[in-house]
Amino acid sequence: MVILGIDPGLATVGYGIILAERGGYKPLDYGVILTPKDARFPERLQMIERGISTLIDKYKPNEIALEELFFNNNQKTAINVAQARGVIVNTCFHYTDKLFEYTPLQIKQALTGYGRADKRQIQSMVTSFLSLKKIPRPDDAADALAVALTHANTARFSSSFGIK
Repeated sequence: MVILGIDPGLATVGYGIILAERGGYKPLDYGVILTPKDARFPERLQMIERGISTLIDKYKPNEIALEELFFNNNQKTAINVAQARGVIVNTCFHYTDKLFEYTPLQIKQALTGYGRADKRQIQSMVTSFLSLKKIPRPDDAADALAVALTHANTARFSSSFGIK
C-alpha cells in the first residue's frame, strides 16, 4: 500500500510517501512544498494545491494521512494554516476518499509508545523504521513521514474524515 503523509502548513507543507508491505516500509519520496512569503495568499494556496496534485498524480497513493493542526497562540497564523489545510484536504479528496487524520499525540504514541516524546525521538524512529542513513530533512518532511508511518501502523483502527 502506498501512503502519502502530510504535515500541513502555509509556508512549508511536509510530505512523505511510503510503501507499506508485509515485513516493513520503504520510503518512496519525501520533502516539502514551499510557498514564498511575498506571494499573495491565494497564490500560496494555489502552489500548495498544485504541489499536492503533482505528488498524487506521480505516486497514486492508496491512502492519505494528515496531521491535525495544533496551535499555541498566534491566531492569524492559525487561520491561514487552517485555510491551507482546507486546500490540502479538498485537493486530496478529489483523488480519494481514503483520508485519515492523526493528532500529534497519536503520532508520538504510534511511533515511540510515549505520548510526550520529543521531536528528536520521533525523527529517530522514522529513520529506524525506514532504514535511512540519516534523519530526513527538513523537519517538516520527517514529520510527514511520521504521519505516513503512523497510518501504516494504525490504519485498521483509525477513523477517516467521515467522508466514506
